[in-house]
Amino acid sequence: MTAFASAPVAAFGLFGDAFNFVFSGREAATGGVQVGGPDAVFDLAVKQVEVTLLALGVAILLALPVGLILGHRGRGEFVAVTAGNAGRAIPELALIALMATAVGVGLFNLVVALAILGIPPILTNTFVGIRQVDRSSVEAAKGMGMSNREIITKVELPLAIPTIMGGVRTASINIIATATIAPLAGVLTLGDLIISRNVYGDAGVLAGAVLVALLALSLELALSGIQWALTSKGLKLQRA
Repeated sequence: MTAFASAPVAAFGLFGDAFNFVFSGREAATGGVQVGGPDAVFDLAVKQVEVTLLALGVAILLALPVGLILGHRGRGEFVAVTAGNAGRAIPELALIALMATAVGVGLFNLVVALAILGIPPILTNTFVGIRQVDRSSVEAAKGMGMSNREIITKVELPLAIPTIMGGVRTASINIIATATIAPLAGVLTLGDLIISRNVYGDAGVLAGAVLVALLALSLELALSGIQWALTSKGLKLQRA
């Protein structure tokens, strides 16, 4: 009973240490220098967000047009499904290590590697979302004389937004979580706190993990808000 009773106390103490690490800082576990503190942790968090948004933006720019075109034409299902399966099978650490070995370390190479991880769910969901649009709506748009581009942008895309944004949200979580191993590619993010336990100690590891989780939750909520804003009134009424 004593061991069970002391577990919550120990957990609370560890979270207290993590809180102090973020807002006060402390001497490194190796000694000699101060680590943590609001300024240092804020800089790492900003870099984590910067890397995530850049990679997500690149993934959207590359995957969204391809998914729209393939879905509109009704071709390329094999490509979309294969891309989705490949994205789930790619080991993130191996991909970043491969990019670092092939083209070196740095922000650009890291963003490319993370974008590759974000492309599959966006491509797959975009294709599926477009194919799920009622074909009678598409045929009616053609009968009205709309061009293929107008059909995609004014009919199919608005109706597929919820499914597409589901892929974007999945990609964002994959990217922001994987960005914790960015220090291995020479870019310091919150992952440095988690990876370098010998420097930051258990308090730094827990602080980094909690902050990454909070950032992921914040990004998810932000994208949910964007999805709601982009969703047509008709679809909102259907889901109400």
